[in-house]
Order: sequence, then C-alpha cells, then structure tokens
Amino acid sequence: MPGKPTVVLDARSMARTLRRMADEVVELFSGTDDLILVGIQRRGVQLAERMAGYIEEREGVAVTRGALDITLYRDDLQTIGPRPVVGKTDLPLSLDGRIVVIVDDVLYTGRTVRAAMDELADFGRPSRIALAVLVDRGGRELPIHADIVGKKVQAAAHLRVDVLIGDVDGEDAVVIVPREDQG
Repeated sequence: MPGKPTVVLDARSMARTLRRMADEVVELFSGTDDLILVGIQRRGVQLAERMAGYIEEREGVAVTRGALDITLYRDDLQTIGPRPVVGKTDLPLSLDGRIVVIVDDVLYTGRTVRAAMDELADFGRPSRIALAVLVDRGGRELPIHADIVGKKVQAAAHLRVDVLIGDVDGEDAVVIVPREDQG
C-alpha cells in the first residue's frame, strides 16, 4: 500500500512558481524577440502554455509555443514495448535562429531533455536552446542542467516526483510518492 503523498507545491504556490519562471525567461533573453516555448509531452506542454500566458499578460505580446513528443527519440525505446504510444509534435514555424525554451515538468536523469534536443535538431538550428523545469530533483545521469528551475527537490531513487496539472489530473500540485514498482 503506497504511503501518503508529500505535497511540495500546492495549486497557489505552483501558480506563483510558474509566474516567476515566466519572468525569468523574459529576463534571461532580455525580452521575447524570437522566443518559442516548447513543452515536452505530456505535462510540459501545459506548463509551457501557462508560462506563455503569464508572459503575454506582463509583456503584451503573443508568445509562440510548440509541443514535442520525444517517444521515438528515447534511448530506452526498446524497453517500452512493440507499440509505443506516440503523441503529437507541433512546431508552428522554423526553429532556425530562434530562442527555444524547452519546458518540462521534472528534470531527473537528463535523458528526456537529451531526447528533446535530438528531436529539435530535426526541425532546424535554433540560435539558443534553454531549459525550464518546474522541478529539479537531482540524480542526473547526463551533464544536463536547467537554466530556469521552479523548485529544487531532493528525492531518493525509491520515490517519484509527480506534477499534477488540472487539465490532465483534476488538480494542480507537485507531490512526492513512493514508486509503484517498489515491493
């Protein structure tokens, strides 16, 4: 029987964190010129949408956004099974010369981000790629770091950090729970 989840961010603190991250994106690039926010399917897409909305509110400009499904770029694809579920990649324009901010929910080993960069390379050559993550839980296996971090969390390998999104999960929160595959 799984233990009770530990709440890291509730809905209000998650909204504040995403607003701050959106401001940091604008500050990092001195504005929004040539900016595109690209969320990694699944929850990174919704987080990128929210961040883009916050930027649009404060800056008064439309922010281009896109979505990446990195399933076919994963280095563990053979372990997923014979028919992986592939979602939609949607990049509305050429990435050449653009500033691309990859948005993801949790940064852990770095392998998802590596796969996202591999996929982005198939769509053009951005002038810069940055990474924004809601949660950095440490435990990197690759030399990848986030440029913008909402919250740093230390979680042992036997724990899972879950980002819950209202549109998908019915509530907004970040929780730590025991992994289901633990005996």
